[in-house]
Amino acid sequence: MKLKLHAATLAGFLAAARAQGGYAEHYGGYGGAYGGPGDRYDLEGPRAALAAKRAPASSSASSTSASIPNTSTDIPTTAAAVAGATSTSTGGAAQHSSSASSATPAAHSTPPPAAAPPPPAGPNGVPPLTAISAGMPPGVPLPPAATYAPGSAPPLAGAPPLPAAFRFDAAKWPAQDKVPPTDSPEVKGWLRELDGFDVPGLAPTKDGSCAGDPGAAGDARARGWWTCGGFTRATDITACPRQFDWGVSFDDGPSEWSEQLLNYMDKQDIKATFFVVGSRVIERPPVLIEEYMSGHEISVHTWSHRPLTSLTNEQIVAELGWTRKAIQAVIGVTPTTMRPPYGDIDDRVRAISLAMGMIPIIWTSAPGSGPFDTNDWRVAGGLVDATTSFNTFEGILGNASTLSTGFIVLQHDLFEVTVDLATGYTLNAALTHNPTFSLKPIGKCMGIPATNMYAETNKNASFPYTNHPVVTSSNSTTETVKDGKSQADMSSGAERGFVFSWAIAGLLELDVQRCFCERWGCVH
Repeated sequence: MKLKLHAATLAGFLAAARAQGGYAEHYGGYGGAYGGPGDRYDLEGPRAALAAKRAPASSSASSTSASIPNTSTDIPTTAAAVAGATSTSTGGAAQHSSSASSATPAAHSTPPPAAAPPPPAGPNGVPPLTAISAGMPPGVPLPPAATYAPGSAPPLAGAPPLPAAFRFDAAKWPAQDKVPPTDSPEVKGWLRELDGFDVPGLAPTKDGSCAGDPGAAGDARARGWWTCGGFTRATDITACPRQFDWGVSFDDGPSEWSEQLLNYMDKQDIKATFFVVGSRVIERPPVLIEEYMSGHEISVHTWSHRPLTSLTNEQIVAELGWTRKAIQAVIGVTPTTMRPPYGDIDDRVRAISLAMGMIPIIWTSAPGSGPFDTNDWRVAGGLVDATTSFNTFEGILGNASTLSTGFIVLQHDLFEVTVDLATGYTLNAALTHNPTFSLKPIGKCMGIPATNMYAETNKNASFPYTNHPVVTSSNSTTETVKDGKSQADMSSGAERGFVFSWAIAGLLELDVQRCFCERWGCVH
């Protein structure tokens, strides 16, 4: 089943979110370092409102999609948004998997306005740059280019075959686009992964923004808070080490528009890293399967896309745990990397991520130019036009040409607007740039073996750092056993604390690639 929303619907949701404070101050970090908090449009209003119109789909064509609790009552909307919402569903289930989620249309008292005629096609069939906007007439989502039966062998050495078709059961999953409860048996079990790690006792920030928590912002350097000052640690992946390498990544999917992006990248032989949201994974499992089976990297991007520094330890664990569980249920492997929404990370979030076996990945920042953010989300939010966004991207490419390292850029595949910008403009600009850039998924640009990107195929016991030992003091250890093998050799306080003490020591001048290769193993 396919869900198609009128442009007026998205525009209405965006207007409602804007009116209700959906535009939170501070997007993209470096607020304090670059002249104020800036602004962040977090898309939570439209993201959750769109999700309220969807239901997670089974990846089996013969299964029946179940409904989830309707979250629209929690999302402030305008009358225009409600009146403008329409949905249509079409068939076209794939041989082994449905191509998208089913819809639960809202009732309408008046018919929707007639759609405007589509603009003339631009590059690769997308609209001209001047026509791309939050209010443009919607296109038609593409069906899957390929389907894969359960048991199919992934293109990754040693990876388990694809699991049985994912069948959504609302009783087994948290509500979409909400922070999951922390009292479930699953979360209680995941919390034990923090045992033996020194998680800093930093209080959660007020809302993940500099303006919202000036006290925490004033202490950003000490707490390693990226949002307010761009502070990173040596365990953060922020740039490809080789000059002219571009670590390609897309956040917030899988979506109904991801297929357009996959088709384009397949034609251009581009592989990327997809930072997926758990609430979207259970909604569109076939898209995630195609991403993985096509050779793209999959990484965790939380369950409900909240600023992680604003959450409690238990909530952070729930956000990460449910997302990796959803990914594993659909494709059979568990990512060893994650990206915090908005780049909102500090030493507390880092410690929890590392304890749970996930290395943080952010995006590059260059001196004097700030974060390498395409601002495609601003176009989807109606904050800037597409031409301004593309000009920002061309500026990023110019700045990247002057770096001694490669770089990582922030882009999104949640909305048609952002995918159009990628397939029609930004990716082609990078491919045709002089000097030439080499486009790679982030793990590959870092030289990390592909098998290390997932727990099930990882052969390196220290990537990411495992959490077997329980340390009772700095000079004593408690031996633990896993799979019948003693872990006493990893139980010393020095060894247990290596990764995190390395992160918080402020070793910002370290050669990050050397550290990664020496500690976790790299190939080129």
